[in-house]
Amino acid sequence: MATSPSDIAPSTVNNTQGENYTFALTSLTTLFFMWGFITCLNDILIPHLKAIFNLSYSQAMLIQFCFFGAYFIVSIPAGMMVKKLGYQKGIVLGLIIAAFGCFSFYPAASLQSYSVFLLALFILASGVTILQVSANPYVSILGSPETASSRLTLTQAFNSLGTTVAPFFGALLILDQATTAMTTSQQAESVQFPYLLLAGMFLILAAIFAYLKLPVISHHIESHSSDVQSGNAWQYQHLVLGAIGIFVYVGAEVAIGSLLVNFLAEPNIAAMEEAQAAKYIAYYWGGAMVGRFIGAGVMQKIAAGKVLAFNACSVISLLIITILTSGHIAMWAVLAIGLFNSIMFPTIFSLAITGLKQHTSQGSGILCLAIVGGAIIPLFQGMLADTVGLQLSFILPIFCYVFICHYGLIGSQPKAK
Repeated sequence: MATSPSDIAPSTVNNTQGENYTFALTSLTTLFFMWGFITCLNDILIPHLKAIFNLSYSQAMLIQFCFFGAYFIVSIPAGMMVKKLGYQKGIVLGLIIAAFGCFSFYPAASLQSYSVFLLALFILASGVTILQVSANPYVSILGSPETASSRLTLTQAFNSLGTTVAPFFGALLILDQATTAMTTSQQAESVQFPYLLLAGMFLILAAIFAYLKLPVISHHIESHSSDVQSGNAWQYQHLVLGAIGIFVYVGAEVAIGSLLVNFLAEPNIAAMEEAQAAKYIAYYWGGAMVGRFIGAGVMQKIAAGKVLAFNACSVISLLIITILTSGHIAMWAVLAIGLFNSIMFPTIFSLAITGLKQHTSQGSGILCLAIVGGAIIPLFQGMLADTVGLQLSFILPIFCYVFICHYGLIGSQPKAK
């Protein structure tokens, strides 16, 4: 999953010339890896808890609803909190809250309570949200401004690496451990060890960042009060359409990834065991990692809007194949979607904030809130799957990508209302 850019105020760094921040940068890339990892692990939890609690698809999608709903609810308070505490303390706080969320899986499994699982996920996602708001600024300041882009690319790659590795971890320590011979209680408890392990990793990182000497960021409030009063970001049509684009993109990407294990287990698709199907999710998220590097090169030659539209049309074609075919054709069609998803989030984001000038900060905040699409659209696709069947439910993401195609060709043209 792509990381969400945080609303970063202009800043300077108290930096000694020639100081080496290699260890700090390495630690920060670990954070990007961890929240990519933890987000993708939901794709393993959904089929696992669906089977344990005998849930409908719409009920199972409450996992993503609680997780991505935290972005919408917590992001603004997190920004205020980080502004007060500072970025380094914000990172530590986010890691501790994420660890507490992981620990909460232990009582949830012991109580065999789906509602407690959802609460644990919300706490975990709240910690991740605070991490996003806190950690992103450090990536751009650890080194010279000339190499900032390469550092950001590196962290994005580590995020994608986390989403690629997570399915194997989940398959090995969750799905492989939960067999049909087990009781419901034993199957529920199979998540305890993996999430306790993750909690320990979060706490270790919290200890590292508590003692790590990171650059000190000094904020400068820009004196654009007269400019800001002259309007706001909502007056820019391409920003508003871009927010809708972020909403439908994140929603479609998460919905497809969430249903992959169940889809590959369908008798007319691949008839795989859940543990085997989980490992194939790595192709979906790994494709996004590969596509990110390919797209970065392509967009140096071709306009970003056109590349976005081409990728959206490619995904629409793959979704139509997914719906109308069966067997390995449908399987590889849906897995290939990840390759074309790769550049969509950063491309929509950058097109949407083009030309906002002094309203760029507000526009970034609006776009980050639009990530709540990851909570809403999967829930609707789950309801559709319960009504018309899992394979036909993939018609919903098609409408999402039709809008993204329109945005790339027409809607992204900078224009104020």
